[in-house]
Amino acid sequence: MAIHYERDDEGIVTLTMDMSGSANVMNAEYQQAMGAAVTRLEAERDDIAGVVLTSAKKTFFAGGDLKLLIGITRENAAEALGFVEEVKGQLRRLELLGRPVVAAIGGSALGGGLEIALACHHRVVLDDDRIRLGLPEVTLGLLPGGGGVTRLVRLLGPQAALPLLMEGKQLRPARAVRAGFAHELASSREELITKARAWIKDNPQPRQPWDVKGHTVPGMRFGDPGVYSTLSAAPAVLRKKTHGAFPAPEKILAAAVEGALVDFDTALKIEARYFLELATGQVAKNMIGTFWFQLNEIEAGGSRPSGVDRTAVTRVGVLGAGMMGSGIAEVSAKAGVEVVLKDVTLEAARRGAGDTPGITPTDSYADLAGCDLVVEAVFENRELKNEVLAAAESAALPGAVIASNTSTLPITGLANAVADPSRFVGLHFFSPVPKMRLVEIIRGEKTSDETLARAFDYARRIGKTPIVVNDGRGFYTSRTFGTYVTEAVSMVAEGVPPALIENVARRAGMAVGPLAVSDEVTLTLQLEIRDQTLADDPDATGALGGHPAFAVLEELVAEGRTGRSGGGGFYEYPEGGEKFLWPGLARYAREDAGVTERDVEDRLLFIQSLETVRCLDEGVLTSVGDANVGSVLGFGFAPWSGGTAQFINSYGLGEFVQRADYLADTYGERFRPPASLRERAASGEHF
Repeated sequence: MAIHYERDDEGIVTLTMDMSGSANVMNAEYQQAMGAAVTRLEAERDDIAGVVLTSAKKTFFAGGDLKLLIGITRENAAEALGFVEEVKGQLRRLELLGRPVVAAIGGSALGGGLEIALACHHRVVLDDDRIRLGLPEVTLGLLPGGGGVTRLVRLLGPQAALPLLMEGKQLRPARAVRAGFAHELASSREELITKARAWIKDNPQPRQPWDVKGHTVPGMRFGDPGVYSTLSAAPAVLRKKTHGAFPAPEKILAAAVEGALVDFDTALKIEARYFLELATGQVAKNMIGTFWFQLNEIEAGGSRPSGVDRTAVTRVGVLGAGMMGSGIAEVSAKAGVEVVLKDVTLEAARRGAGDTPGITPTDSYADLAGCDLVVEAVFENRELKNEVLAAAESAALPGAVIASNTSTLPITGLANAVADPSRFVGLHFFSPVPKMRLVEIIRGEKTSDETLARAFDYARRIGKTPIVVNDGRGFYTSRTFGTYVTEAVSMVAEGVPPALIENVARRAGMAVGPLAVSDEVTLTLQLEIRDQTLADDPDATGALGGHPAFAVLEELVAEGRTGRSGGGGFYEYPEGGEKFLWPGLARYAREDAGVTERDVEDRLLFIQSLETVRCLDEGVLTSVGDANVGSVLGFGFAPWSGGTAQFINSYGLGEFVQRADYLADTYGERFRPPASLRERAASGEHF
């Protein structure tokens, strides 16, 4: 049975959810099992003292079946709505049973799992920091469609509930109790059931707050001008954060506020219809495909070499105690790995180590003895990297993996600095390291499968999401993201207003405007990368030497405007004030620039997707999942799109090729679609 039904001598029924598979999910099996269980409870109601709802799995309940959700279309929407309303109807019958129902939560309850628990009168949670409770549907482009919006708003009020719903926050048990949607903690699984049973005995006829006559939604006092002013401002505040690129938070806000103004059952219907609108939309399908299926495949080791035993790094040496090196040291130490942080001076190493336990600062290579992994994170200078890599290899364990955090320099060339290139690999972290999930692992020509697997295992050990790419200048992320920045600078050169470029980029869903990013990475670095590329590959002159962006960068650098660290670049950075675009950029303004807002947006997005296709064609990328996940987690490509490759899929391959040809004819051959993309479009083969 998917839900085991057991009634004891005291009349307490224990419903134990145990669906087929590794986790309980909200699918047809669940619907049938819960329907049968509720019907039996209603039939035996007079002989029942109460109900304990628990799980036989490691988690309490994992949420909706995303394979079903991604398949919802406008054509089968009516059938999907029927399924949703049946599930919600079962939970409504459960909470109106007239007997106490307690959720005994011994594992994570996310999405549909928390919705089931919210339909119970009382929630006891195992006090284990590995457990998470929350409604994260918004991160997949959806809203909680099983009553989560309606119940949480009525339980906490809109001001407390909306951040949980619109940001998809996942809380540990103690925080969930403080937030008010869990009631008490249990120190063991035995106490979990004991407390659930005790509550049933002490509360023989409970009612949900929203079923008590006269109940009002917390914080929703009708006639209070403060309430109306807060609610009326909420859409504007939301739009400022999302720039209108993400429909799910907007629908959550609408369902929450509209639902709070009507009776409970009508609110459930409002919620269901907004859920269906999102589920049939393209954004949810993009996000589910990338942030669930592709991300899970990557983190499960989809790109990890098979046949290599898993390993655990015990001692890592980090070369360079700057922002990147200190960040790598911090995340490693917090994951329980012993860390040696090496810099030129002990003072610099100590400054980089800060107060993080588990980091040994040093100015001596000798202290790298015993390290089975060394990560170099010094300046992007090949000679300097070669020097420190050779010295570190001689001091570390004989079989240690030697890695470089370079963001642009080819790994195969850097591998010449070490005696055994098979043990050399790229580990490209992103700044700030503690916050950015992605690590780009770069395989050089001689990198062995064992080395690649050890690098992958280390990335997972420190909580990062690793994508695996092959060697090439800029690899995947830096190379592709660079096109975003240079395209924006090109538009400045053409006379497009810089404010328009920045605003359109954010409206398109990009994490940061391209001119702001240019300042952060420094204008000088972009020129240095160009120069190094041309020095290493004279054939690149056609693509880089005449690129319209570099003339602007050269002019600004010549005037001392090198970026934020140099005091100013495209932006001014007044002390104690907010940054603003440098008025001197007006020199590039042209009234007849003739670039529409749509063209600005498409140029910024298309250029990155086209570069991704080239990376796939050249074998730099070997996985579409790595392309999509890497683009969003690594350089902030519009999350609503599902990533650079999925953007092409959702745009329509034929339509994308046609639009790219227009951009190429109008703005330059860099937009011309590769032959492989034309072939895909002709055959209808998606990425």
